[in-house]
This record gives sequence, C-alpha cells and structure tokens, in this order.
Amino acid sequence: MNNVAEFHTAEKILPSHVVSESAERDNLRRLMIGLVAVLICIGVQMVQSASLTSRPSEQDSVFLSKHLTYLAVSLLFGFVASRISTGWLQKNSITLFGGLVFLLTILLVPGIGSRINGAQRWLRFGGLSLQPSELGRIILPLMAATIICNRRAAGFSLSTVPATLMPLLILPLVAIEPDLGATVFLGSGFILALFLGGWPLRYFIGCALLFIPAATSLLILKPYQMERIRGFMAAWQDLSQAPWQVRQSLLSIGSGGLKGTGIGGGWQKLSYLPEANTDFVFAVIGEELGLLGTMTVCFVWVALFLTGRAALKHLPRTSFEWIFGTTLLLQLVLQAMANIAVVTGLVPPKGVPHPFISYGGTNLLVSVTAIGLIIGMSRSRDDQNLEA
Repeated sequence: MNNVAEFHTAEKILPSHVVSESAERDNLRRLMIGLVAVLICIGVQMVQSASLTSRPSEQDSVFLSKHLTYLAVSLLFGFVASRISTGWLQKNSITLFGGLVFLLTILLVPGIGSRINGAQRWLRFGGLSLQPSELGRIILPLMAATIICNRRAAGFSLSTVPATLMPLLILPLVAIEPDLGATVFLGSGFILALFLGGWPLRYFIGCALLFIPAATSLLILKPYQMERIRGFMAAWQDLSQAPWQVRQSLLSIGSGGLKGTGIGGGWQKLSYLPEANTDFVFAVIGEELGLLGTMTVCFVWVALFLTGRAALKHLPRTSFEWIFGTTLLLQLVLQAMANIAVVTGLVPPKGVPHPFISYGGTNLLVSVTAIGLIIGMSRSRDDQNLEA
C-alpha cells in the first residue's frame, strides 16, 4: 500500500514522463530479478543432478541441502544490499577494504585457514565455509568507484595516483594462497572500475610500469600451471593429449547433442567429470539439456546484461552509482563467459565457478549480493526524485 501511495503522490508532483520512466525502470529491475531467478533455478536443479555419484548415498543429497542453505543466506544478503544507500557504501568503503585485508591475512595463518589441494583459500565455520578473496569482487570495485568520484571533484593529478595502488595490499595475499585466477580477476575488476570512471590513460600507463615488476615476481607460473597451458595447447592438435578435465568436459557436451540425455540422465558426472557440480557444471548442462540448454543459459546471460545496462542507463556516466553498478554487472557477465570458455576448451583450465549456477557458498553469496547492489544503484536516483 505504501508503494502505491508513493507512486500516486509522485504522479501528482513529478511530470508524467518522469513517472513513466521510473515505472519502466521498475519493470526492468523486476525483469533482472526474474532472469537471475531463472539462473538460480537452473543451478539448484543442476547441482542436485551433478552431485549424483556412481555409488548413490546420503552424501548425494548433502550438496543440495548445503546449496539451498547458501542460497537462503545469499537471498537475504541480496535483499539487504538492494536497500543500502550509496552514501553508506562510499563512507564505509575503507572499513570494508580493511576488513577484507584482515580476512585474507588471518586466512594464511596456520591452523586458521583450510588447505585443500595445496591451496589455502577457505575459512570454515562449522559445516559452512567462506572464501575471502571472492568478497574482493565487490569491495575492490567499490573502492575504485569511491576513489574516482572523490578525486574527480578535486581534479586528477599525480598526487591521486597512490590511492589507486591500494590493491597491492590485496592481490599479493590472494596470489600466495595460491590463486592466480582470482588475483587477475580482482585486479581486472579494480582497473575496470577506474576505466569506466574516466581515470586518465597516462596514469594507467604509469601505474603499469610501476606494477609490472612486482606482478612478474608474484605471478611466475608454477609447474602445474605450465602443465595446464601445455596440455591446453596440445588439445588443439590431439584431444587425447588434453588435460583430463577438458577432455571429459568436451565429451560431456558432445554427448548431449541437441536435446540432451535428460535431467539426471548424464553419465560423465558419475566420477568421470571432475568438479561436476562446481566449475564444470556447464558441461553437465550440455550433456543433460543439450545444445538447447546451453544456448538458453547463454541467452539468459545476454538478456541479463542488456537489462542491467538499461536499468542503469538513466544515471550520469560520472556518477558513483553508474560506475559501481556497471562494473559489478560486467564482472558477473565476464565470469560467466570465462567459465563457459574453460568448459568448452577455449582457454586453459582454471577454477572459475559459474555465477548463480555452480555449487558453492561464497561465490553464490557474492553474485546475489552484486545483483542486489546493482538494483540499489539503479533505484537510488528514483528514490531521490521521490524524496525531492
């Protein structure tokens, strides 16, 4: 009732075209939520299907129950994020950044962080886990958008460059976990926000010259990473030489054909396809839902990107809301593209979960929260018009 009353009040005060545009953006936001809901529903179904093993047991249902728990928490965080004001985000960006540095630091302390397959990336709380580096997908773009908006008012100068080097406190901590993919992705998100905000090109070049030596020492490829790249290159000449994950992934997608084997009817997930319910869940979609299923997922992502852009279009390109919201939207789409590229053998194998679809706690939490923030950014100026 309050929303209806506010709408009619606004209709009396504001010009009709302003009210019409606001209503159109409300519809766009609802469409965004609907598209995300489609991806989430696909994710729930495929996590349940991909978690099946060749020896059925109670463990098969554990993944689904945990995923639903993560989803419930994520939806709560997403709703709260959609209600957070831009002023609060800008004011507390430094605090959130400091919290991320703290979590990444204690993660590396022996006995606190959990080490799995040689990587120490998770903090565990009972039966749940948190991957702090994933939080950087929101916090680093937030810092970049805050910096760019604050510095623009005073004018860009060399004295503002040190503020853009703040990721140097984060990226080395992620790189030594080790997690090369996350390091590159987080750095790219920060740079993307600066680029969208209009940071001068000369400063990008200057910072790159300073950063390259340090980056080179941190990101020197390890033997297992070189092996992945060599296997990827060999796969284009002889599929039998491809890494096991890529080979099984391509077999999964290829065996699905046009319509797939049906939900639950795939065989590759039964101990053949590694990480079937996480990083390679898109391959399970290809096997069980076929080309139609994979193309549907791609179509939904394209629609989500276009809808998100349209919802943010009314914002000034120099505003905090547009810079931050657009960066979050692009990050989600680029991560989905990266996951599909890995699964289809277009890039060397790397652990990249599919947003909203892959099993996992922190990735789902961050993805849903990002959508909540995008909705909040797109609605902020409408709320200001109503209050005015």
